[in-house]
Amino acid sequence: MALVNPHGKEKKLKPLLLTGAALEEEKKKAKSLNQVRISSRETGDLIMMGIGGFTPLTGFMTRADWEGVCKKFTMADGTFWPIPITVSTTKGQADTLKVGEEVALVSEENGELMATMKITEKYELSAKDKEFECQSIYKTTDMEHPGVAMVMKQAEVNLAGPVKVLSQGAFPREYPGIYLTPAESRKLFEEKGWSTVAAFQTRNPMHRSHEYLTKIAIETCDGVFIHMLLGKLKPGDIPSDTRQKAIDTLIEKYFVKDTVLVGGYPLDMRYAGPREALLHALFRQNYGCSHLIIGRDHAGVGDYYGPFDAQKIFDEIPAGALETKPLKIDWTFYCTKCDGMASMKTCPHGKEDRLILSGTKLRKMLSEGTEVPDHFSRPEVLEILRAYYAGLTEKVEIKTHKYSEGA
Repeated sequence: MALVNPHGKEKKLKPLLLTGAALEEEKKKAKSLNQVRISSRETGDLIMMGIGGFTPLTGFMTRADWEGVCKKFTMADGTFWPIPITVSTTKGQADTLKVGEEVALVSEENGELMATMKITEKYELSAKDKEFECQSIYKTTDMEHPGVAMVMKQAEVNLAGPVKVLSQGAFPREYPGIYLTPAESRKLFEEKGWSTVAAFQTRNPMHRSHEYLTKIAIETCDGVFIHMLLGKLKPGDIPSDTRQKAIDTLIEKYFVKDTVLVGGYPLDMRYAGPREALLHALFRQNYGCSHLIIGRDHAGVGDYYGPFDAQKIFDEIPAGALETKPLKIDWTFYCTKCDGMASMKTCPHGKEDRLILSGTKLRKMLSEGTEVPDHFSRPEVLEILRAYYAGLTEKVEIKTHKYSEGA
């Protein structure tokens, strides 16, 4: 059996990253172009287009694409897409740029030249438009939501057009052997003889519940791809180097050899819950994964989404929109009476017998120096995380929400 096809009508990876002579020529040309500075989120999106993770996108979205994605999950050409992929600039700068002009896209964080783009459209997003996007994608306009804050703080004008990507940023250098392109992950899966691969999305070190979810997947698929987010997180989340160390230790001590592959991808978290779950499935299809593990509160934050909204949304999209299917797993926990990990489908016991596990609760306990209950996380993982928290000079308050408390 073959791996799932990349997303889109052509069913072929479409990486937009230039190499060799074409790259050098484009870099030279870029020096004479007007510069548009792009945010960390926009840079991550651009790199994903560069490596083929956002196949079949050829650039940043038009107004018709933006509106179609917000309203009905489809771009103007009918391609299924769950979250707008846009780049913005100030009205002042937009007024100086012409449709048809090529511009250089430069990271606002370090000034690195990331891409060139041919502007095919400029369109202003009013405060009302941004609220519409937030309500459609995040189900709220509350500025406390990190994704909403990101959208509302964007500059006023979106630029649309095809891009030529010139860099993958620091990711290949900072995460050698972990940061993978879709072509690389597909090659590794094929070398292992895997055709059914379940992706496990994580922005946290893995606790016992995460371990249990991935082991369920290993029982039903050829292998599991633990796919870590390497981009920006919200304050209080654990950085990727610590997370990687904790995950590597867990795999070494508690998983059968060659059943798991660990990789990383360059996006920032949007915390878009159900919509982000769809995006996670879409780009995992490009990476070669047949399934995406969807547990409780996938890509959620606070109490903005129901605990299983990210599972339900897969039943609401058009049939055949994605080849990658959700592996829906119920609420999982440690049960003292079962004397092991269980889920709502397998455990007949009461709430008082269950230890509800969540990344938020674990971070809160570790950051406050309180004792972590037995069976919450593996001792070797806790040792790594305690060392990380002990080295912090500035503490961030971690807020729990009702789902992390097991309500």
